[in-house]
Amino acid sequence: MNRKRNRLFITIAISVMLLSLLAGCAGNADSNTANPSSNGSVEQKLEKIRYAPLSGVSGLAVSFGAEKGFFKEEGLDVEFISTKDPIAGLTSKDIDVVDVATTTAIVAAGKGAPIKIVSSMFRTKGPFYLIASPGIDRVEDLKGKKVGVAVFGSGLEVYTRVILEKHGINADDVTLVANSTHQAAYASLETGQVDATIIHEPFASSVEKEGKGKIIATGWDYLPTFHTGVLAARQGILEDQPELVEKLIRAYFKSQEYAKSHPEEFKEYYLKNIDIDPDVLDQSLKREDVLWENNPDVNVDALKDTQKIQKELGFQDEIYDVESILDLRFIPQK
Repeated sequence: MNRKRNRLFITIAISVMLLSLLAGCAGNADSNTANPSSNGSVEQKLEKIRYAPLSGVSGLAVSFGAEKGFFKEEGLDVEFISTKDPIAGLTSKDIDVVDVATTTAIVAAGKGAPIKIVSSMFRTKGPFYLIASPGIDRVEDLKGKKVGVAVFGSGLEVYTRVILEKHGINADDVTLVANSTHQAAYASLETGQVDATIIHEPFASSVEKEGKGKIIATGWDYLPTFHTGVLAARQGILEDQPELVEKLIRAYFKSQEYAKSHPEEFKEYYLKNIDIDPDVLDQSLKREDVLWENNPDVNVDALKDTQKIQKELGFQDEIYDVESILDLRFIPQK
C-alpha cells in the first residue's frame, strides 16, 4: 500500500514539474512579442526602421510627432538618421526610407538605383523666396548683380533661373553664386557676398523684420507644378518588410497633421528647438500655410512637368518613365 502511495506522489510531483516547465516556456515565448508595462498592461514590441527626415526647420514636425509618440503608436522603433546624401544611404542599405528632393529621386531611380518613390512629403511646391538687399525692389533690378542659387543643379537654382527668365534676365545677365542654404545663404546676403539669394523660411520673414532686405519673388507663383519633395524607400525593404513603410508613412502624416492643427503647441516646440523671433515664426508659418497640404498622393502629371523643366534647363539628360519609379500602395486612405 505504501509503495502504491509513494508511486502516486512521485507521479503527481513529476506532472507538476512538467506543467511548470511548460508554463515557463510559454511565458518565454510570449516575451518575444510583448512585455508587461509598469501598470500591468501589455506593450507592443516595436519594429526597427531607419529613416532620414528633412533636416532643420523643415523636419521639425517629424521630430515633434516622434516626441508625441506617433511612430511608437504604429509599432515602430525609428532610428532617425542625418545624411547629406539620402540616395547613397538607400543604395548602401544604411537607410530604409528618406525625405528627398523629387528631382533627385527621379534621376537616381531613372538611372537604375534600387529605390522607389512611395509618397509625397507634407508639401510639394517649392517653399522658396528670392530675397534682395535694401535698394533692390524688383527682379529686373538684379541685372548685372550677384545672385545666390544655393547649390548648382539643385531645385533652388531651377526656381532662381525661372524667376529671372520670366523677368527678362538670362543667366548670363547676372553672376550666379553657389552660396549654400539657410543660415549660410542669409549670411551671404548680410555680408554683401550676393545682392540677392533664393532661400527658405524663416529667413524670408527675418529679412523683412530686421530691415535687411525684402522678398521680391515667391517661388511657387512661378513654378506651381514643379514637384519638390517625396519619401523614397529602398527596394529591399519594400520587398521584405513593406508593412513597415506603410506604418512609417502613416506616422509621418499623423505628425504633420497634428503639428498643423495644433499651432500653438507646435510653435512652443519650434521655439524650444530653434532660436527665432516669435513674430518671425508667426509670419513664416502664416505665409506657408497654403503649402502645408499634408497630401501624400503623388501627382504623375506634376512629375512629368518637373522633368520637362529640368530638361529644358539642362539639369536632366532625359525624361524617365515615372510609373516605373513609383510604389504608391502605402498611401494612407482617408
